[in-house]
Amino acid sequence: MDNTAWLAQKRHTILELWKEAVAQCPDTVFLHFLDDDEKYTYAEFDERSNRLAQGLLASGVAQGDRIATLLDSHADSVALLIAASKVNAVYVPINTANKGEFLRNPLGNSGAAILVSEAKYLERVEAIRDGLPDLQHIYVRGDSAPAEKAFANLYSDNNGDTGVSPEPDDIAGIIYTGGTTGPSKGCILSQNYIANQALRTREMCDPRPGEVNWTCLPVFHLNAIVVTILYSVVSRTTAAITPRFSLSGFWADIEKSGASVASVLGSMIPLIANLPDSDEMLRCKGQLRMARGAPFPGELQEIWRDRFGAEIVGAHVYGLTESSFISMLGYDEAKDAPPGSSGKRNHRDFEVMIINDDFDEVPSGQTGEVVVRPRRPNVMFEGYWGRPQETLDVLGGLWLHTGDIGKFDENEFFYFVDRKKDYLRRRGENISSYEMETTFALHPDVNEVAVHAVPSALTEDDIKVTVVKEAGSPLTEYELAMWAIDNVPYYAVPRYIEFRAQLPKNPVGRILKNQLRDEGCTEATWDLEQSDITYKKG
Repeated sequence: MDNTAWLAQKRHTILELWKEAVAQCPDTVFLHFLDDDEKYTYAEFDERSNRLAQGLLASGVAQGDRIATLLDSHADSVALLIAASKVNAVYVPINTANKGEFLRNPLGNSGAAILVSEAKYLERVEAIRDGLPDLQHIYVRGDSAPAEKAFANLYSDNNGDTGVSPEPDDIAGIIYTGGTTGPSKGCILSQNYIANQALRTREMCDPRPGEVNWTCLPVFHLNAIVVTILYSVVSRTTAAITPRFSLSGFWADIEKSGASVASVLGSMIPLIANLPDSDEMLRCKGQLRMARGAPFPGELQEIWRDRFGAEIVGAHVYGLTESSFISMLGYDEAKDAPPGSSGKRNHRDFEVMIINDDFDEVPSGQTGEVVVRPRRPNVMFEGYWGRPQETLDVLGGLWLHTGDIGKFDENEFFYFVDRKKDYLRRRGENISSYEMETTFALHPDVNEVAVHAVPSALTEDDIKVTVVKEAGSPLTEYELAMWAIDNVPYYAVPRYIEFRAQLPKNPVGRILKNQLRDEGCTEATWDLEQSDITYKKG
């Protein structure tokens, strides 16, 4: 295919893909929520999302308005995702573990006038409400919601089409991704960007009629939105959703749902692989034809194939919120992909180079920074919301600088090698070291702080906080960990804490995180998992 053909590829909207699915398979089950065995067909959910869309219009929501959410995984959260496109509003899902500055930043930066929240998260919102001048309306989901603010009242009796038709270049959502040198930034994603990801996922999965796609990832995750929910839409299949990961309940979920495609991430992969045999697992052997996720090293791929009968194991794709999918593989190619690889260049959407510090492209087999630019409109992010300088900074030379180190082998397979800058990934979440350090600096006994990654046996990072205490402070590691549980999201609570007299710095006073990473866990490092602290997520 030449460049002209690439450019001529049709662009899409989420709503267009949704309406096609409803018209072609109205009686197929679209959603199956496993915790309460709740099911909706495409036709039923079309009516439900129409009612919500009509209610949003009646409440004054206009095209382009930002609708922020603090919602768990259920029918209402998915209905809001679809309804937002039906009124051409901008969907802004926020991680439900966020609190304090982690919550204020996306709510304030997005300028959302509307927030839809679970009742149990309201206290967090009220604690920062004074810093959110744009937030006009909070709709509350739950039995304890005041009648005038009840989300349930947004559903209209009118289940007709709104008549609104977004364009492919309209903004569909703002997804906040963990910052490395500042607060988390909101990636502006067009209708076509998200629709294109769903269609590319279909190419990678080669769906079967009547198939079920399982996820435990929350609906505020782009992975769940695209790889499970909207992939199900474009493949005319069923999304089976469980609200949280349960190691002991994994195979029961797979058996109950009948899933043959599962999305797994991070530490889930080795934990499931090392589970002892169970009746459910043995009955499900061969049922899962695909286990999509990363990281998936070769030895774990073998276990999932041999023990569980999976045919395709691993994601075979590389991308980031700003630009996805940079590399990928079709279903048939994935069967013979080298372990550790992440597909080949997605030539239809992107140009991709591996460069050195002088912006020279390096040969196959050599590592360098991954840079990418689009071959056609609306397949990459449209910039960072409200942050023009940061957008320009990341688009040096009109190429998106990913900040990731990678390489291509002689057969054009891509390999992710490392992260170039200081950001963390833990339990499937990207975490801003800046926000972590800003939060810990608020502690009255903390004088200086550095937050960085420590390799984990479960294939993702653990977090270490290195602190210089205020002079004479009696603060203990245990006390600081307890404070962290109350002040950062559960996924960001550090495993390791070390107190030092001083932090290593360069001549201009910048903390040398690379030195701290290289030193890792020293003899003076305290380990949360070796303590007697227990706490609940949330």
